[in-house]
Amino acid sequence: MKLVDELFEIYRGKLQGTEEDLDMITLAVLEQLSQKEILNIIKELNEEELAYFFRLYLFEALKQKFDMYDIEDNLGDKRMYH
Repeated sequence: MKLVDELFEIYRGKLQGTEEDLDMITLAVLEQLSQKEILNIIKELNEEELAYFFRLYLFEALKQKFDMYDIEDNLGDKRMYH
C-alpha cells in the first residue's frame, strides 16, 4: 500500500516500530484524514491488499469481542461466589 510505504519511509530510523510507535502513527494519520479520504485509500487497494485489510479488521474485531466476553464472563463468575 502506497500510504504504508510513505509512512515507513518517514519514520524509518526515527522510531523503533514498537506497538506504541505504530499506535501513535496510525492515530495521527486517522486524525488527519476525512472519511472520504479513507474510503478513497481503500478503493485504491488491489484485491490482495483489500482481502488482507478486511481479514485484519475481522480478526481484530472478533478478538475484541471475545476478550470483552471473557472479561464479562469472569466478572459474572466472581459475582456468583461473593
